[in-house]
Amino acid sequence: MPGTPPTRFVYLGPEGTFAEQALRTIPAAERGERTPARSVPEALDAVRTGDADAALVPLENSVGGAVAVTLDEMVDGEPLVITREVVLPVEFVLAAPAGRTLAGIRTVAAHPQASTQCRRWLRDHLPDAVVVDVLSNAAAAAAVLDGQQDAAICAPFSAGRHRLTVLADKIADHDDAVTRFVLLSRPGPPPPSTGDDLTSLAVYISHDRVGALLAVLMELAVRGVNLTRIESRPTGEALGRYAFFLDCTGHVADDRVGEALQGLRRICADVRFLGSYPRHRWSAGAGRPVPAPAGLSDGDYADAAAWLSRLRAGELA
Repeated sequence: MPGTPPTRFVYLGPEGTFAEQALRTIPAAERGERTPARSVPEALDAVRTGDADAALVPLENSVGGAVAVTLDEMVDGEPLVITREVVLPVEFVLAAPAGRTLAGIRTVAAHPQASTQCRRWLRDHLPDAVVVDVLSNAAAAAAVLDGQQDAAICAPFSAGRHRLTVLADKIADHDDAVTRFVLLSRPGPPPPSTGDDLTSLAVYISHDRVGALLAVLMELAVRGVNLTRIESRPTGEALGRYAFFLDCTGHVADDRVGEALQGLRRICADVRFLGSYPRHRWSAGAGRPVPAPAGLSDGDYADAAAWLSRLRAGELA
């Protein structure tokens, strides 16, 4: 039923990952049913088939960039829409069984993205250790708990769940790294506008038209819609054919965003609406809502529409 709060959540598993930690920051998910999925496609298909109400998956990392499989999945298959984002600080620790010391570490289990983000620390503190790739941060901790490896690079959340001792904390090369997760649901009315929202789109440009991408950007710029992110992904149709993923400030209910969407619909080969949702206020330095430029507020649009209506009715005053 539209408007019914979700109670069944699926997330990119296994248990003990950053995705589970991010999901549990959502009150409805903390109270509801949480099920790990083996992959992003599996998580999203659970929502599409009705086995879950919503799925939380990673979209981008401030160090590693976009999560390509999530972008691809959002434009394949039956549509899903983003209803919420969660921005989670990414903190890595080196964890091992109680009693083990750094001097005794010969192997380190780590997800490739985690070991990449901790490359400098590993070089400086464990230069002779062999890094063993695993499928997730939680799998790294589990491999240590099972005795397969000496230590793991994982989240503090995962170390605690697997009863491991933290030998070193804050080992990431970038101590301000964050990962952005999105909660996707089946299409329905978007959450109400809060005044500090994001709208996400996938647009397909006409490749035989000069300046097609510039025309897309102009539809946003002339209406004062602030573009916060643009990412391209190949469509798979042919070399050089791309879909562009856009995040912009504002809500589909805002007049300026609505007009921009109409403009994109007119000039693009296709536009997929991926959702309007509240922006996650994850830190004091994350920025403030960008105000509408002069003449482009909803009030200004309403006044201009009323003026045009009077002209069409023959009223010149």
